[in-house]
Order: sequence, then C-alpha cells, then structure tokens
Amino acid sequence: MAQGEVLEFEEYVRIRQDALLRSARRLVPDPIDAQDLLQTALARTFRRWEGISDKRLADAYLRRVMINTRTEWWRARKLEEVPTEQLPDARVEDSTAQHADRALLMDVLKVLAPKQRSVVVLRHWEQMSTEETAAALGMSAGTVKSTLHRALARLRQELEARDLDARALEREERERCAA
Repeated sequence: MAQGEVLEFEEYVRIRQDALLRSARRLVPDPIDAQDLLQTALARTFRRWEGISDKRLADAYLRRVMINTRTEWWRARKLEEVPTEQLPDARVEDSTAQHADRALLMDVLKVLAPKQRSVVVLRHWEQMSTEETAAALGMSAGTVKSTLHRALARLRQELEARDLDARALEREERERCAA
C-alpha cells in the first residue's frame, strides 16, 4: 500500500469516525463493544482499502464489515455464561413437598383395583394414548375410557376423604392447644 493511500485512509477515518461510531452503537448496545466493533471493522477495511475503487462507498463497505463482524461475534459467544449487572438469588430447591405429593399419590393409588391402577398409570404417568393403553392391556379403547373414568372418580373420593380427615385432625389439635 502506497503512502498516499495510508494518508487517505487516515483522513477518511478522522472525518467519518463519529458517524461510524454511531453506526456501531446501533449494532451493539454496549459503548465499549461498539468501539471494539468499529476498531475491528477499521482494521479489516484498512487491509482492503486499495481494493475499494469508489471511495464514496467506503461508508457502506465499513457498515457491512461491522454487521458481519457483529454476526461473527454473536455466533462465537458462549451460551453458558451471560454477564449481568446483578447476581441471581441463590435458591436451594426444597423437594419436600414434591416427595410428599409423590408419597400421597403412591398411597392413594393403592385403593384402586389392579386393572384401574394399570390404566391410570399408563394413561397419565406414562402418557400413553387411549389406543396405546388398550393395546398394552389387551382391552378395547372404550373399556380403557370407562375404567379410567371410574378410577379417577375413586381417586377424587379418596383424596377428598383424606382432606376431610386432615382438617378434622387439625381442628382437634387446635381445640386441644386452646384448652
């Protein structure tokens, strides 16, 4: 590259720097990243400066280089880490309620007849379709539907009864503590 072309590029950068930085700011939100983007684009453009025959198109060329560079950066970013202003609250999951729900479910399923239990488990736990459940158990789809209907009604009754029993125990406990 001849000395005249270097001065021409330096002059171009000196004159257009503010406008180019504004363009970079529109492409990336962080001002420091925008400066880095512009510097990278200028370095890449400098290497190709003599190949740009119409220097009036230099702004368009540089903007395209900035867009391509930003796209490269976006593709290369690590998705595991995202910088943030504030750290998230550290939470420890309490799975006690989940275990209690599972234990209650397993206990309530015991009130069902084996055929009903099988239908409920396959349809709702294993998420099989009615037809898949019927094929697995060797029964018709209609039988699966009616058995499931009766089983779910029985489960609701059992859960309501247990809920009433639990409320009665709580009431007795409060009355005993108040006395």
